[in-house]
Order: sequence, then structure tokens, then C-alpha cells
Amino acid sequence: MIHEFPFFLWGFSEEPELQPLIFGLFLSMYLITVFGNLLILLAVSSDSRLHTPMYFFLANLSFVDICFTCTTVPKMLWNVQTQSNVITYEDCITQMYFFLLFTGLDNYILTVMAYDRFLAICHPLHYTGIMNPRLCGLLALVSWIMSVLHSFSQSLMVLQLYFCTHSLFLSFNQMIQLACSDTFLNDTVMYFLTVLVAGGPLAGILYSYSKIISSIHRIPSAQGKYKAFSTCMSHLLVVSLLYCAVLGVYFSSAATQSSRSSATASVIMPMLNPVIYSMRNKDIKEALMRSFGMASVKGTIVLRVKKCP
Repeated sequence: MIHEFPFFLWGFSEEPELQPLIFGLFLSMYLITVFGNLLILLAVSSDSRLHTPMYFFLANLSFVDICFTCTTVPKMLWNVQTQSNVITYEDCITQMYFFLLFTGLDNYILTVMAYDRFLAICHPLHYTGIMNPRLCGLLALVSWIMSVLHSFSQSLMVLQLYFCTHSLFLSFNQMIQLACSDTFLNDTVMYFLTVLVAGGPLAGILYSYSKIISSIHRIPSAQGKYKAFSTCMSHLLVVSLLYCAVLGVYFSSAATQSSRSSATASVIMPMLNPVIYSMRNKDIKEALMRSFGMASVKGTIVLRVKKCP
């Protein structure tokens, strides 16, 4: 269904004096998100000691977070800077597709990371044999395939609808509510896919952590318990924040409040991931220090060579 009229996105505030503050705040969070996740990618790729399943999936999560942020924030910043909330129908569908794609990927990768921690803590003797490079690549590929199918099916359902009003922040359920045509099939598909994409991974995460907690409880020493649990603390914190943010957005009563909460969560969550993993992960910090330390040493050597003649 082709629409010639533009859609409109609700802003955070209509007050002109607040626009520079909003622009500066979201630009800062955007730059921190991209820079922080790029640092994690640099640390994992440059240090051979981090070429393990856990850091492989962490690098994937950082890449997805960068893509996820770039899907929404640049358009948001452009709208604030130009004082225009117009978006074309084609851009609206495209942005919604990638928004759903990277949201699903975030969810699946966090689930795979929970499975990785489950094997490492509950089956340490078989961990290396099970989590081999082939399985890691397969799990990442399946996550991509599932996310692509989910976002494609959701976007395809929206394309069948006719809209006679304007749009909010690009959310699938909000767009369906604005449709003039019958949405029964869309509602059915939306709820089914929500259970499949959100409920399935959540059940997998809860199952993994129930086994992890049970296994840690059987460790006799307090130091051993702390060491085992510390390996999954960062992941557990990220998962908790993600689902708390999702529930907060879902239970927002007003449409405008839900729209703004979705926009805020889409910026804050990818920003928190590198902060949490960098602060709590000694290996990441050491890898970054080695990377920047080697860069500074190489720079010093080059300067000295130039001075020698």
C-alpha cells in the first residue's frame, strides 16, 4: 500500500529553548555509545587472549548496539536540529524494519551469552569442546536469520495496511493502532511474534540462570562462589536493565509517554552496555590498555627513528 502523505514523529518537547539541550544530550549519548562499543570491538579484535566464545558474542553485541543506535538517533538529532518531525512513509517502514531487526538481535545474542555462561559454569570440563568456533558462528548466524525473518514479517504486515493519520515514534504496535483498515491479522501476528521473539529468549535466559545459581550454590568456598558468579554479573546486569526498560515502555499508559520512553531507551541501553562491561571486566580494560600502550610505544619509536639522522 503506497502512501503519498508524510508521517510525523512526536518530539520530546515543543519548547524552542529546550531544543539545544535535547540535541546536546542525545548527541553526547550517541557519541558515547558508538565510541564505547567501538572500543570493545577494538579490544576483542586486537587481543588474542580475548578470542573466546564469551568475547566473540560480546563483540557481536557491541556491533549490533552500534547499528541499533545509528538506526534511530541520527534521524532524531536531525529532527531536533531542523525543527522538523516529517518522515516519509518509505523511510518510516525502513527505519522500523532495522529497529525491529537490531532489537531482536540484541535479545537473541544476550540469550546466547546466557547459554555460554551456563556451559562455562555448569559444565566447565566440556565447555571448550561444546563452544567451538563452528557452534559460535552457527549461533550467531541463527540469531541473524531469526531477527531478519521477524523484522521482515512485521514490516510486511504493516505494508498491507492503509493509514489515514500520522505516525508516532516508529513502533510496530503504535503504527497498527493508527491504521484505518482491519488489523485483526496484524494484531494476531504481532502478539504471536512477541511471545516468540521476547518470551522464548527470556525463558532461555531464566532457565540458564536457574541452573547457574544452582551450580554456584553447590560450590563449597565463598571465594569460589564469588569467582564463578562474577563471570556473569555484567551480562546479568545488562539483561536486567534491558527487560526493565522494555517493561517500562510497554506499561506506559499514554501514547506520547510510551513513544518518548521508547526513544530514550533506544539511546540509553546501547550506551550502558560498554560502560557496564568496561567497568566490571578486567580483561577488557587490560586489553584496551595494551592496545593504547602499544600504539604510544610505536609512536615513540617512530619519532626516535626520525630524529636519528
